Amino acid sequence: MKTINPVSLLLVAWLLSSAVLGATERPNIIIIYADDVGYGDLGCYGAEAIDTPSLNRLAEQGARFTAAYATSSTCTPSRYSLLTGEYAFRNQRAKILPGNAPLIIAPSKPTLPSVLKQAGYATGLVGKWHLGLGHPDRPLDWNGSIAPGPRELGFDYSFHMAATGDRVPTVYIENGKVRDLDPNDPISVSYQGLVGNDPTGLSHPHLLRNQADEQHAKTIVDGTSRIGYMSGGQSARWTDEEMPDTFLNKAIEFVREQKDNPFFLFYAFHENHVPRVPHPRFVGSTSLGVRGDAVVQMDWSIGRLVEELEELGIVNNTLILFSSDNGPVLFDGYYDGAREMNGDHRAAGPWRGGKYSPFEGGTRLPLIAWWPERIQPGLSSAVISQVDLLASLAALTGAELPEGSAQDSMNLLPVLLGEGNEGRDHVVQQSTRGLSIRKGDWKYIEPGSYREAKTGVDAQKIVTVPETGALYYLPEDPGETTDLAAQYPRIAQEMDTLLKRVQSDRN
Repeated sequence: MKTINPVSLLLVAWLLSSAVLGATERPNIIIIYADDVGYGDLGCYGAEAIDTPSLNRLAEQGARFTAAYATSSTCTPSRYSLLTGEYAFRNQRAKILPGNAPLIIAPSKPTLPSVLKQAGYATGLVGKWHLGLGHPDRPLDWNGSIAPGPRELGFDYSFHMAATGDRVPTVYIENGKVRDLDPNDPISVSYQGLVGNDPTGLSHPHLLRNQADEQHAKTIVDGTSRIGYMSGGQSARWTDEEMPDTFLNKAIEFVREQKDNPFFLFYAFHENHVPRVPHPRFVGSTSLGVRGDAVVQMDWSIGRLVEELEELGIVNNTLILFSSDNGPVLFDGYYDGAREMNGDHRAAGPWRGGKYSPFEGGTRLPLIAWWPERIQPGLSSAVISQVDLLASLAALTGAELPEGSAQDSMNLLPVLLGEGNEGRDHVVQQSTRGLSIRKGDWKYIEPGSYREAKTGVDAQKIVTVPETGALYYLPEDPGETTDLAAQYPRIAQEMDTLLKRVQSDRN
């Protein structure tokens, strides 16, 4: 009988194991990023007034996190952190941007898409952008090539809006050009004064579906007034109620085209940011009015995307991560009934505050990780931040992070995959006016005046934090109602010192 060399057996076993690892450890990656969807807006996080069967399924079959954070309670900073692995306060331009702002991420800066692209992934963006477009030293021409933008940051394909639905220009941009633009009807955009003769919410309120505050009462597009002024581009302007289907179809197109390659898709929803104009087939889906209906619409779109993955036979090798950019807000410029119809729905769950605020409801958000046949169902209380996705996904795919990049991103891949519970020691949270930090069970907010976005029927108000800062013990006080800074001054001082140290850290 012929003998087999043990070394050969080991070599064959190694090659086979490497092939298996190569197939399973380089999954397709889809980040689904909601907008203004709070911790308590999903059924799997306790919502009773909003039915979210698609996300409930992902949560039941995957890992659901109870201590996951965006880095900011507003959208542009959170998106900046997710894509760069860096806290947004390190970039003074990373704040809520007008629709004609220049790109705030330098094309030379490594990003999540550029890192994954270097690792052999096809990369795509579909949906909301709001990180600026064009050069900072000259005005952007919306009628030509729009650059730098997503493509210069590592996205092979991009189909997106410039900023938000409530800001002009209200057009789709595909691979650096406005889609369906008539060259004989050029676009002009201004945030300083009126351009063209388009009606505004102030001059023609009778044309509006919903009345808006003065900030949102500029140029009317599709029956809704916006922030900023725009003229031209009539053939390119979107229809609000069709936007979710438009983005969904583009996401599905990208997945179909890349099904035979490892791909990364950043699918950034507009739901449920204002203006909330759900498609007619979803109107009345909840008792909460258009705000709840928009979440149902988002959930349906997610379910449709998962169905596509199943039909293409790639679902078992696809990692889906779902989260939101910041906490919830009811009234945000449009009188759409969201406050009046909210009832006892707790959009931020048990947490205080919401969008704009320094409290937990502004940044503690849903996070669901779903990867069939890899992630076991479970609930995780590990502290993890969206800033950690870059380092974690780089580790997953074998991608190399350039030296000095992603300075705030931690490799928490075992936590993300439900294989460990050792999360962050501390996490920084940014609001519109200052910073806070959580370490262990303690939460500290630095001194200052803060906007608190009420998620009930009350109007927004300003909350003043004294010079001692504000200190909360979250296990016993999830609503952050009892300031313990005076009672525990040493802990407050230690938290303040830690926060200042993180702020001063530079690579």
